[in-house]
Amino acid sequence: MSQNILEVKNLKINFSTFAGTVQAIRNVSFDLRKGETLAIVGESGSGKSVTTRSIMGLLASNAQIKSGEIKFKGQDLLKESAKEMDHHRGNDISMIFQDPMTSLDPTMTIGKQVAEPLLIHGKISKENALKRAQEVLELVGIPNARARMKDYPHQFSGGQRQRIVIAIAIVNYPEILIADEPTTALDVTVQAQIIDLMRELQEKLETSIIFITHDLGVVAGIADRVAVMYAGKIVEYGTVDEIFYEPRHPYTWGLLSSMPTLDIGSHKLASIPGTPPDLLDPPQGDAFAARNPYAMNIDFQAQPPFFQVSETHYAATWLLHPDAPHVDPPAAIQRRFAEYQKLLQAGQVENPIEGSLNE
Repeated sequence: MSQNILEVKNLKINFSTFAGTVQAIRNVSFDLRKGETLAIVGESGSGKSVTTRSIMGLLASNAQIKSGEIKFKGQDLLKESAKEMDHHRGNDISMIFQDPMTSLDPTMTIGKQVAEPLLIHGKISKENALKRAQEVLELVGIPNARARMKDYPHQFSGGQRQRIVIAIAIVNYPEILIADEPTTALDVTVQAQIIDLMRELQEKLETSIIFITHDLGVVAGIADRVAVMYAGKIVEYGTVDEIFYEPRHPYTWGLLSSMPTLDIGSHKLASIPGTPPDLLDPPQGDAFAARNPYAMNIDFQAQPPFFQVSETHYAATWLLHPDAPHVDPPAAIQRRFAEYQKLLQAGQVENPIEGSLNE
């Protein structure tokens, strides 16, 4: 098993607002192994971005980290000074943000912006930094990179701007790359190109990736493991196959059932009723109980612990308790599982979900 490069333990983050204290992150724990891609999935407001921004030390001024550890190669980043975090940020750990136009400076040429992280960290001379910038722009697939280094962000397409943002993030060859919904603003064809690019870069640079998204189709194409977040907590995590074909949490069932595929046929696309809870006053029991068609009395009374499904698969749902009644997953989940079993028996390794989305 690969060594953990990042370990987040029992992280709790609150936000002070005029309405009161929002308990945004509630006892989140996960790890990231060297060279792997961990996808964090969930609805808007589930806590995905707040969790990863805390790793970078980029939380808003009204945020308070109440407890927990964020260990990078054994060092707790929450105990690091501002100067030490400046060294890590953009050097050891980099981030790709969702909208490239807000990430790029419209008044600076692309070459200078890609070279800037090298100069900030004082690694090489300006001349060599510009040479490295050209190499990285070529690496991420910018045509005629040498000439285009003198161009400005508005002279590039949306997909090219996202490639430039990726170039800025990897120019220092970071050990961890956090991608915060990097394909959301792009069309489907460009999304696929960016996903392929990130896979290629990971192989070449041996970078570990945390990929934040609400798009489960994207997860199927890039992730090794998946953590599903809801209302500031991780409710299920496992390998990508376990989450897609043998999910155990009703929230994961809902997310997968609402994901369109080309083979959906006459089956009605499902949706998750209701809205996430107000984290100014989190519910006493399972935060998903009010939206869960399979909820039992205990779901409204106590938060479920994590139950182990396999060595790599855990889910926080009372349905896994030995005394809970048997509940079959929705028909859409059963169809995917049956398809997966057929592929296993045939000895095929292709991901049928990925294929159905990208055909």
